[in-house]
Amino acid sequence: MSKREHGLCFKKYCSLTSWLLYCCCFFINIVNGYSIKNCTVRGSLKYSQNINVFCDKRSLCFVPGNIPDKTTYLDISDNVIQKIIKEYFSQLDNLRSLNVRHNKIKDVEEGAFSSLGALQELNLANNRLTDILGGMFQNLGNLTVLQLNENSITNISISSFSPLISLRKVNLSRNLLKKISKVQPLFLLPQLQELQIGSNGFTYFQTSEVSNISLRLKVLDLFQNPLKEFSITANIFPHLDSLNLAFITENMTWDVQDNRYLQSVQHLNLSGIQLPLEKITDLLQTLNSSLVSLKLHFLGDVKVRAFIRNVCLISPLKFLGLQWNNITSISKDEMQFCTHLAELDLSNNRLYSVPAVVSSLPGLYFLDLTFNNIKNISRVDFANLTQLRTLQIYSNDISFVEELAFNDLKKLATLMIGSNKISFNGYFKKDLQKLESLDLANNKLDSVHKGDFDSLKSLKNLSLPDNQISFIEAGSFSRLTNLIFLNLQSNKLSQSSINTSVFSRLPNLKTLLLNNNYISYDSQDNLAQPPFKHLKKLKTLNIFSQGHKGMRYLPSNLFQGLRYLEELQAENLNINSLHPDTFNYTPYLWALDLSRNEFISLTTKIFLPLQVLKTLHLSKTGLQSLEFLINANLSKLHLLHVSKNALSVINETLIQSLPTLIYLDLRGNYLSCDCTNAWFVNWTIRSNDTEVESAFELTCNYPDKLKGHKLLDLDVGSCNVDVGFFCFISTFTLLSVTLLGSFLFHFLKWQVIYAYYLFLDFLHDNKQQGKPNGLQYDAFISYNVHDELWVMRELLPQLEGEQGWKLCLHHRDFEPGKPIMDNIVDGIYSSRKTICVISRHYLESEWCSREIQVASFRLFDEKKDVLILVFLENIPSHQLSPYYRMKRLIQKKTYLSWPKPGEDTRFFWQKLRVALETKGTSEMDHPIGWDFGVI
Repeated sequence: MSKREHGLCFKKYCSLTSWLLYCCCFFINIVNGYSIKNCTVRGSLKYSQNINVFCDKRSLCFVPGNIPDKTTYLDISDNVIQKIIKEYFSQLDNLRSLNVRHNKIKDVEEGAFSSLGALQELNLANNRLTDILGGMFQNLGNLTVLQLNENSITNISISSFSPLISLRKVNLSRNLLKKISKVQPLFLLPQLQELQIGSNGFTYFQTSEVSNISLRLKVLDLFQNPLKEFSITANIFPHLDSLNLAFITENMTWDVQDNRYLQSVQHLNLSGIQLPLEKITDLLQTLNSSLVSLKLHFLGDVKVRAFIRNVCLISPLKFLGLQWNNITSISKDEMQFCTHLAELDLSNNRLYSVPAVVSSLPGLYFLDLTFNNIKNISRVDFANLTQLRTLQIYSNDISFVEELAFNDLKKLATLMIGSNKISFNGYFKKDLQKLESLDLANNKLDSVHKGDFDSLKSLKNLSLPDNQISFIEAGSFSRLTNLIFLNLQSNKLSQSSINTSVFSRLPNLKTLLLNNNYISYDSQDNLAQPPFKHLKKLKTLNIFSQGHKGMRYLPSNLFQGLRYLEELQAENLNINSLHPDTFNYTPYLWALDLSRNEFISLTTKIFLPLQVLKTLHLSKTGLQSLEFLINANLSKLHLLHVSKNALSVINETLIQSLPTLIYLDLRGNYLSCDCTNAWFVNWTIRSNDTEVESAFELTCNYPDKLKGHKLLDLDVGSCNVDVGFFCFISTFTLLSVTLLGSFLFHFLKWQVIYAYYLFLDFLHDNKQQGKPNGLQYDAFISYNVHDELWVMRELLPQLEGEQGWKLCLHHRDFEPGKPIMDNIVDGIYSSRKTICVISRHYLESEWCSREIQVASFRLFDEKKDVLILVFLENIPSHQLSPYYRMKRLIQKKTYLSWPKPGEDTRFFWQKLRVALETKGTSEMDHPIGWDFGVI
């Protein structure tokens, strides 16, 4: 765009004064913006010490070169990078974690990570590395975690790991090393505590090939290696705590020459092991003095039964895992020696009832029976389990629970019985007085009654989602005075189901989830009994997605009582407006989500009470402007999500009104690629305090010739103007025109006036020749957003509903993506009349001023009575003095005044109908004598 076009652009939208102010303030930044091409940044370069940069899943062939120097976490996983070179990370000396997993990396240049002296975690998993060469990990003395699993590594240089003096955890699983001697340098690292080398094709593990000194290793993972021999001939593992030998082949020889060599091993995984029973028995005898936890998953019912009796003879054993073994039942005889067990995991089997052996294990404090086929719970199933603290029986087929089934669970703190077929909730009236967490999700509960939870006086978390609850009796939760978390989402609750008495005695509740129900209201009027008024400590409330029709309205006092509410999710409620008092009751709200609501308008007053708001979501709400935020005083707002709206221009005033903004999401809007967004483009590219989400992916929607182009490719250089030169030219031109005008008016006054009217007549004749006969609307309605309620409730039903006129309203009929001024001009010139709804707010509005200006031009251009003035309130003449154009209009035009409260409105509507029915009458011929109103 040329400088001349830029000037014309601004002249169209701004007065000379406002344009000069724009030029003067062009380089003043209160809030700075930034964005990284192909990456997303989390955290402010100005306010945050931890900057997280995400460049994952972008099909990148290289690491982006504009990563901020202060970045502490960088994720470039799931791309197609083939080589790592020095230049990629040369400036990132603050980086602590680097994730490069799941690329196509075959080569890492020597010293590629040498500038990352602060790096603590490095993930190179799921790549195509074949060799670990010396120099690859130079200067990584602070690295503690290294992930190299799932590559094709066959060789490791003897010196490659020597710089890693702080390394504690290494994962080399699923490579092609074949010989344990190749990882011998790792065993010698002074701080190494965890080594994962499973699935590498090792056939021998011999301590003589690993080390001749004692190591600090605590975790050794050798799963799924075809070991023929496991030999420990020296005490090099005095600190070894966990050993994983899962899925070892049946031919392995177990050679531990002294039981003391593994005396510290407490956790052993033998899942899927193929050894014969006698070899497994020998193996366990080596560890029977120290073993605390044993996993025997994927062995099969027959094999487990064969040696479970011997397993129970390991006296220190506290945890036994028996997942995925197709177990259908376990007798008391088979586990009669397991009375010392504290944790038993029988999940993912084929149990049809709670095994009888459970009640004979009085020491259990954790029992997992999830993902089985259990149908009923009887009173003897958990008898004697007086020490049990956690019981997990979700995802079964339970439809019946016998009364007093939980009677003996005196210390139970967590009960998870969700995803079953429970339809009656009467099992907690007497038992489980120590229960703190109850999960009944995804059952068949249809109601909650008083007394159902009376015994649960210690309950803190109650989850009842995904049921069919439509009725909650008053006082159902009255005994749950310690409840902190209540989940009622995805049920069939209605407005009547959440009356005040339901939540009247929950003084400590902090989180309430009511989303995905059928709660709705018929108006914004005050509720006689707001449902949440007793929840004085509530901090999180979810009410989003209410049925097919949505909530429709938010009553103005719906949130009364929620003084300390911090987070509110109210998206997808099918509401199109908010009462100005909606958030008066929530002064400490810091996170608000109103996304996926089709708002007709939002006003500044709505947000004024939210002085500590930090996060605001307004995505997919149909917004065409964010001007309502400018004076909302949101001085602490950090994150603003306004994606998928109809925004075209982001002006400087808006950004300056949000001084702490660190994240802005504008994706999916109808942005204009012209000089109206020049400041925004410059701010996004050059500054570094606010991240504009995916800024380099933002596309143009207007003008048509640039549609689909990238916004940041806009040549903003042509939009810059030399202010001094412009001021000189403007002043010189203004003085010249003034002098010339004065001269002509003084000496050729009547000749100029005569020529002017001849010229207007000529233009009028030419326009009429090519003008189409039909118009799209009967009237364009010009009004201020503060008067929208009168327009929607009074004017629209009368003119369109009763009288049958077709009106043009900006929120309904403006074309999305087109600049607002173009929509105004098109709306006025495609309507027979323009009705201006005048109020004090109207007089103060910049957009309303432009609309009446365009209508005035048409009035003088076509010489027809196309303008109707309607005054909503009595405005004294002296208050109209600052509004010169308006005062001139009422001096020569008729106008109507809206009757005072209590007066008959029929005369007003009749006169408005007469004014609208006037067709083709010259303004000069229209009678002035109708005095419809008095200023």
